[in-house]
Amino acid sequence: MKLLIFGHEHQEKSMEGIAHLLSTVRHMGIEMAMEDAFKRHVSAGGVTGIDDVETFHPQELPQGDVALSLGGDGTFLSTVMWVGDRGLPILGINTGHLGYLTSATLEQADRAVTDLMAGRYTIEQRSMLRVQCQGTQVEHPYALNEIAILRQDTSSMIEMDTLLRGNPLTTYKGDGLVVSTPTGSTAYNLSAGGPLLEPTTRCIVLSPLSPHSLNMRPLVVADDAVLNIVTHSRAPYYQVSIDGETVVCPTGSMVTIDRAPFSTQVVHLEGHDFARTLRHKLLWGTDQR
Repeated sequence: MKLLIFGHEHQEKSMEGIAHLLSTVRHMGIEMAMEDAFKRHVSAGGVTGIDDVETFHPQELPQGDVALSLGGDGTFLSTVMWVGDRGLPILGINTGHLGYLTSATLEQADRAVTDLMAGRYTIEQRSMLRVQCQGTQVEHPYALNEIAILRQDTSSMIEMDTLLRGNPLTTYKGDGLVVSTPTGSTAYNLSAGGPLLEPTTRCIVLSPLSPHSLNMRPLVVADDAVLNIVTHSRAPYYQVSIDGETVVCPTGSMVTIDRAPFSTQVVHLEGHDFARTLRHKLLWGTDQR
């Protein structure tokens, strides 16, 4: 087995745990390659014994069996951006705060790697979204969590004429619109008042941001839907956020959103349960009276 290891460059407090994990991987005889910027970061942070570890740039991935994401949800989403269309399973080890998308904490990393080697895991297929922006090149057009249309350079609301499967749906008026996958239902969609969805549900959620209407509520549609959205604003541009990566589009242009032609493969260790994750990480349903 070969691991491709991704991480971010703000993990000073986690260096001891990362060093222990890398040492464990080496002692188990697992081949590994590290993202070049991350390897430089941990080396500068005092992690030793990795001088001979292969490095790679995310745009030129070597062959591997599993991507190991060391960080929080942001690192996981970055890993998805680079490996999602390769069909490479991703195991997330949380060194950040919430780590909702990750499968284990850094303290549990030894067991996670052991279980991975022993085959004690499952792979869950997570649907993704694809976006096309009329007249604007999108370098990374795929999102695991959400695609959000947002205003730019104006405090006035924007208007988003929306077609569903080529038929008029509505004109959203407000600060923006979040189009979310089931995986992303616990992210921006949650903050926008959208519903929580089990990650393997085959649907898409449209959640308006600060809608200028009392009867404009989140809408759930099947994930075979195609959305065409034309945004009007007093400003010359508006933003399209793709899992946090922003593209600026001219007012009056059309954005097309549909299901991506591939899924992200998320590694879950034994004992994973969606309801338990909701209770444990989001404190869903917790009565703190």
